Amino acid sequence: MNSGPAPAIVVVMGVSASGKSTMGRLLAQRLDVPLVEGDDFHPAANIAKMTAGQALDDGDREPWLRSIARSIRDTSHAHRGAVVTCSALKRKYRDVLRAAGPGVWFLYLALDEETAHARIAHRTGHFMKARLLDSQYGALEPLQDDEPGLTVDAGAGTDAIIGSVQAAIARFRTGGPA
Repeated sequence: MNSGPAPAIVVVMGVSASGKSTMGRLLAQRLDVPLVEGDDFHPAANIAKMTAGQALDDGDREPWLRSIARSIRDTSHAHRGAVVTCSALKRKYRDVLRAAGPGVWFLYLALDEETAHARIAHRTGHFMKARLLDSQYGALEPLQDDEPGLTVDAGAGTDAIIGSVQAAIARFRTGGPA
């Protein structure tokens, strides 16, 4: 069994249209780890609810978060890294994910509401509708100082974000400040 530090499992978090999937793909490629798309874990009832324009509540999110946490736990037990996309809007949601493995680290893509609305208005083929953004911002609890991770401006260039993230993850894995 490998006794070195657990590989980082990076959870890319933020509201819809903040760039989680795009940043997740780029970061997974750069770190040479698999990408786990959190939306793939939504039960059919959640997708139907969001497609109908209804916001999810904590009860709807619980089985979804448990499924993502199982994936994180399996990845962690295999001593592998991964990039996971998940809105992780509330601290208690992040606590569930963080408890799943020792190497869980968060990248919060902070985005102002006006930009999020503009981005989502131009997006096609996704079940998350613009009218649900208000509920996401209402639920959002930004990453706190005592949580392992980094907050970045989602409007910054991807190269700048990736560089900052790689440096912060390296510090996290070696026990330094994230």
